[in-house]
Amino acid sequence: MEPVRIAVLGTADFARRRMLPGFAASALTTVIAVASRDKDKAKSLAREYGCRAMHGYAAALADDEVEAVYVPLPAALHAEWVRAALLAGKHVLAEKPLAMKRDETAELLALAGSQGLALVENVLFVHHVQHAQARKLVESGAIGRLQHFEAAFAVPRLSPTDIRYRPALGGGALWDTGVYPVRAALLALGHELRVVGATAARGPQDEVDTAGTALLSTPDGLSAQLVYGLDHAYRNVYTFWGSTGRLTVPRAFTPPSGHTPVLRLERRGGVEEITLRPVDQVSAAVDAFAVAVRTGLAPHEDMLCQAGLLDEIQRRV
Repeated sequence: MEPVRIAVLGTADFARRRMLPGFAASALTTVIAVASRDKDKAKSLAREYGCRAMHGYAAALADDEVEAVYVPLPAALHAEWVRAALLAGKHVLAEKPLAMKRDETAELLALAGSQGLALVENVLFVHHVQHAQARKLVESGAIGRLQHFEAAFAVPRLSPTDIRYRPALGGGALWDTGVYPVRAALLALGHELRVVGATAARGPQDEVDTAGTALLSTPDGLSAQLVYGLDHAYRNVYTFWGSTGRLTVPRAFTPPSGHTPVLRLERRGGVEEITLRPVDQVSAAVDAFAVAVRTGLAPHEDMLCQAGLLDEIQRRV
């Protein structure tokens, strides 16, 4: 398969640390440009990857050599530049959330479909094998009848200048760490989840939410309790709770590439630890995007379901 020719819009820290190395290491992608509003930053980062530097994001969209773009911009800018890229005929891999509203997400997905372009939200953890293995255990009856699901992702307070604390850029815990437990609940319980209730809180110096919870339910009464935040002791986990046991996935959302996953199965007879092989979820996500570009895979409906749940959580707080 011919490598997908990608331009990166911006020089965000996450792009530098995780995605650019992932693109460079993959046989299915090649980075041909880094675009930035800051010429010097573009040149510096492009030099590291032996590619072109472009001044301004629009330059990448106007370049015929660019097949696809990666959008790691602040959340409030995602929809604007995803739309512009699709209208320019480029496939798009965008950081989460794809847009700040469900209706806007639906519009972008429809635009991608009408243009025959791949549009993928860069939720990395869904590409890790530990989640499929956990669901397989639950479906096999390892914890009896599933009764409840709970997930948490929260991180310690970051620098006051971090974009996560800036409302104009789409900051806030819901849009940053909250996406992960919401998506995990969708994977665990399916697309018929609805929001029963939600809370949000902010510190005295904050302009955005830095803590939140949500209670979700399926039509047949299965519940999901979600916790997320930007001002907490670190937590990164989810648990299936059944009638005869519990199955926990530690380091659920951001395992390093060399991390050996261990699922924890607790039952009356004791605790069993199930060790899985390490997986680089960044590499898996990059390759999945390239395959979507080359095979014309339709956008996954999880993106729209997730956007609807985030909308409803935001309305309820």
